[in-house]
Amino acid sequence: MSLRAIHTGKVVLTGAGPGDPELLTVKALRYLRQADVVITDRLVSTEILDEFVRQDALVIPVGKQSGKSASTPQSVINRLLVEHAQKGQLVVRLKGGDVSIFSNVLDELQTLVEYGIPYEIVPGVTAALGAAAYAGIPLTARGYSTSVRFLTCYRQDLLPDTYWKDLAQTPDTLVFYMSSEPLDGLVARLVEQGIEQDRWVAVIEQATTPAQHVQAWPIHEYLSAAGGKTYLSPSLVIVGKVAALSSSFQWLPNSGSRELYFPPVDALPEQSLKKKLIC
Repeated sequence: MSLRAIHTGKVVLTGAGPGDPELLTVKALRYLRQADVVITDRLVSTEILDEFVRQDALVIPVGKQSGKSASTPQSVINRLLVEHAQKGQLVVRLKGGDVSIFSNVLDELQTLVEYGIPYEIVPGVTAALGAAAYAGIPLTARGYSTSVRFLTCYRQDLLPDTYWKDLAQTPDTLVFYMSSEPLDGLVARLVEQGIEQDRWVAVIEQATTPAQHVQAWPIHEYLSAAGGKTYLSPSLVIVGKVAALSSSFQWLPNSGSRELYFPPVDALPEQSLKKKLIC
């Protein structure tokens, strides 16, 4: 029998939010309670999986993490979506943050279309919005910024000098995903290209979780004050005039803990999940 002839279920691609389980949307919650299979990223609160997924559902961790050999290849994730949907099951593909921001969702959509599998996309609270809110940073505060750019900078060598000059001279708030490791180089390039003295850089570690920690510096002082620092995963970087507002409006106190809220991909699944699991 052809794979395409098998009865198909449905795949729901949805975001779990940036960490705090209460930032899950009502629609995502409804689908999690109905799901036969949940295929989940690493950056998803275990409380969501423990409390909102059916006890008889199959939970499959497919986390990715830079530099970790245990990361799940995208091809494996695509295959799992197809295999379970073709069994007639309701599959929830649960991603950290929002489903469409730096999430590889295009690969999965192309696979679902190729195999004729019905799907739905349910948005979630992306890390930039969650981190900024919990750090007390209004991203488009009046008089500070009128627009926001979502970026990533894990490969600085791919960006030309003209791009860096534009980033340094824009009044936009810049939010960098997956960019805390190359932060020294990022700041150096912006300073080199003449970023204004009133711009700040804020780093939010493990945003919206009990382990959240926020630090901020004037960007021209960062390298002398914090050059060489390492940050816990995940961390989000905000650059702009608004980044200075955290010291005045941060309402969630910094955690004194350096524990990881999200287990690394090479941790045993049984340590973090209570549902039925496969690896």
